[in-house]
Amino acid sequence: QNQQSLKVRPTDVPVLNASGKAVLPTQPNCVSQLAHIHRLRDSELNYNDHRYNIDMQMLRNHEGLGAPLRMGMDRFAARQVGRLPFLPSSNMMDDVFTGRCDEIAFEDFLNIPEHNEQMRQPHAVVEKSMGIYL
Repeated sequence: QNQQSLKVRPTDVPVLNASGKAVLPTQPNCVSQLAHIHRLRDSELNYNDHRYNIDMQMLRNHEGLGAPLRMGMDRFAARQVGRLPFLPSSNMMDDVFTGRCDEIAFEDFLNIPEHNEQMRQPHAVVEKSMGIYL
């Protein structure tokens, strides 16, 4: 009965097929086995959106349609506010509306690639975003 309630079954290969010879792209090799993407990755990427949708459904059931619509419009307006193209946005207003500003998550201290600092020339980035090419 416990096996039936398991939602994610492990599919990882127990032994990597490492060989010194060249293989065809259709044959399993060490690199293709290590490049396997786990099914929980998509679930974790969509966790915040899924949690927000559930919260809005609960709010709609309790308060009616007006409260979730208002919160959705506020969140939409907060996403329209931006910075200059060469400055990445911290999305602080969106975090305040969704309540994520009060929690410390994995991406806050271990960093994800989207939040890496990028040293670019501000004039070149603004000209590119405006379609001005010299």
